[in-house]
This record gives sequence, C-alpha cells and structure tokens, in this order.
Amino acid sequence: MVVRFWSARSTAVLFPDYLRHFREHVLPHLRSIDGFLEARVITQSDGVVVRFIVETLWSSFAAIDRFAGSDREAAVVALGALDLLTSYDHRVQHYTVDLHESHSSSATVP
Repeated sequence: MVVRFWSARSTAVLFPDYLRHFREHVLPHLRSIDGFLEARVITQSDGVVVRFIVETLWSSFAAIDRFAGSDREAAVVALGALDLLTSYDHRVQHYTVDLHESHSSSATVP
C-alpha cells in the first residue's frame, strides 16, 4: 500500500466549499480508479487560515499512476478547486505503508 500526501491552504470561509467539492466531485472520481482504497482530509486552522492535507491510500504505485499519470509526483488539482485555495503544493509525497492497523482488525503488513 502507498499513501499519497498533498497539502494546501484555504480560508475558513472557503474551506467548507472545498470539502463539498471534494465529496461531490473528487471522491466519486477516486472511487472509479482501480486500486484506490481510501481518502481523508486533515486540517489545522487558526480561525482564518485553514491548512490541510489530503491523504489518499492506494493499493500500489501502479494505481497511483492511473490517477496521476506519468508524473506521479505532480499534484492533481481539479479546476473547480483552484478558486477555493489560497495556495497549494505543486508536488506530492508518497510513503509506502509498512504497517497498517485499525481498531477492528489486527496489524497487517502489506
């Protein structure tokens, strides 16, 4: 498994619209890609600026390539999201999952 991390910034006013865009447009697209496993958006806010990380979990780098194309390190930002961001990272990071555990299952090593 591979985790893809992308970070961006928005405003407290615009961020709810970004989350709506993510739920209504990005997630359906991700779910259509073979090898996509899950997504989460984690935030840090001072009440004015919202910093957030989009974390997606994939079965393999090949699955990420189906999403990102030939430059897997390039950020994939939907046009509908651009007006909702004050800045974003143009490059992403990938980490291989060496241990995965959840409350409902025992530890697994991919």
